[in-house]
Amino acid sequence: MDRRRMTAIGVLVAAAGLTAAVTLPSFAGEEPRRAAPTADGVAPEVLDALGRDLSLTRDQAVRRLRTERWAAGTVTTLRTELGAAYGGSWLAADGATLNVAVTDAPGAARVKAAGAVPKRVARGVAELDAVKTRLDRAGAGAGPDIAGWYVDVATNSVVVVARPGAEAAGRRFAAAGGTGAVRVRTADEAPRPLFDVRGGDAFFINNAGRCSVGFSVVGGFVTAGHCGQPGDRTTGSNRVAQGTFSASSFPGDDWAVVEVNGDWTPQGVVNDFNGGTVPVNGSTEAPVGASICRSGSTTGTRCGVVQAKNATVNYPEGTVTGLTRTDVCAEPGDSGGAWLSGDQAQGVTSGGSGDCTRGGVTFFQPVNEILQRNNLTLVTAGGQPEPAEPPAGGGETVPPASAPPAEPPAGDAECTGQVNRSGRIAAGRTQVQPDGRFFRVAGGAQEACVAAPDGARVVLELQRFTGGAFRTVARADNADGPVRLTADTPAGAYRYRVVGLAGSGEYTLAFSAR
Repeated sequence: MDRRRMTAIGVLVAAAGLTAAVTLPSFAGEEPRRAAPTADGVAPEVLDALGRDLSLTRDQAVRRLRTERWAAGTVTTLRTELGAAYGGSWLAADGATLNVAVTDAPGAARVKAAGAVPKRVARGVAELDAVKTRLDRAGAGAGPDIAGWYVDVATNSVVVVARPGAEAAGRRFAAAGGTGAVRVRTADEAPRPLFDVRGGDAFFINNAGRCSVGFSVVGGFVTAGHCGQPGDRTTGSNRVAQGTFSASSFPGDDWAVVEVNGDWTPQGVVNDFNGGTVPVNGSTEAPVGASICRSGSTTGTRCGVVQAKNATVNYPEGTVTGLTRTDVCAEPGDSGGAWLSGDQAQGVTSGGSGDCTRGGVTFFQPVNEILQRNNLTLVTAGGQPEPAEPPAGGGETVPPASAPPAEPPAGDAECTGQVNRSGRIAAGRTQVQPDGRFFRVAGGAQEACVAAPDGARVVLELQRFTGGAFRTVARADNADGPVRLTADTPAGAYRYRVVGLAGSGEYTLAFSAR
């Protein structure tokens, strides 16, 4: 199929604002715009869609999302701590229990201590990924009877999906994995890119094909790779010149980046196709078993659960690897649209099988991979994005630590510094300080402290702007008591990220430089 002739309209997602450099101790400029309050920080439209598609009451949906936020933070920590013993993780069908696979007894004890349920398995997830990689290399010979293959952590195996009557072909292809870790299942799936569209917010490629905007990034947006190639020009749904494809990958991957011109302002929201928008407040990856919602112009907002990660799909146009598999339905025209877990960006629609009348399977390209591979910054609704380059100058540098410290808020005397900022943290949520912006220092030692509520697990990251993006240069967390971080840094633009792993409540960040 000629990718330049396809039509696909999906969710129009954009994001706004330029981050102004802030000076210390004075922070000039407008306060960042805040998203409208919602139930437990989640838009009502998301809760309604979860209720419809997962048969949940609003309270049940809120409780499930709280558990999923905790699970996302817990999995991030356990994966690092367990190392090679980590075998993957998934939420139970009701979303209430986090299961974590481990290959040894010490790992099982660590999982149990973190509040999750350990599952002893024979293979770590790295071994499963290696098996799948061997299948990926053999993918050119899979043939049309093989719909795809994916890592299934719940069964500690790699699954090859064969079409009915093609089980023998599936077993022959599975042998390319080289171990007993591969199993074959039969399903009537025929994934294809979702090209055709019918209305809704859209962008046009070379005044011909149409596709959906995925998520806004600083300077543009991301979408599906089958929508266009580098150099293709885009116009908005109003037919006003919009931008140019700067990067694209399909098949192999299914992502693309469009750089917009000055007439367009990205906003950190997703069109809910019900007269409103849903905020995007980050991109923390949801675990297998988590609820997830997709927005697209053909079928609107639809929800389900994450079934597997690291899935390979054998499209007619070629094989695409590294996708996430879901049980959410989709139809032609939903291509390129946005996937959200609560208020966290997950990916852009690639393709699927079935429809929203009888159900189906849909795959998405993870958004964090797109951001990392293209050095992009996601635009969010709850705070301004950092600029492509910090503004020159920037005013005063942070005062030396020998200067009298600012008066800390009552009850937080154990954390003091030249600058104090406060906020509310919860498991799986991230905040950028100061005030969603950045500051400059002349070089030397930086010190920071976070006073968090009792029982809360918090990670504090110091990030420096380098190579076109903010990158972590120092990190600290807490087992009990405040988080303390000290780093010797060169002159430059910096910011702090406060990441919640467990618990919730108000925190105070105090920092200074020598």
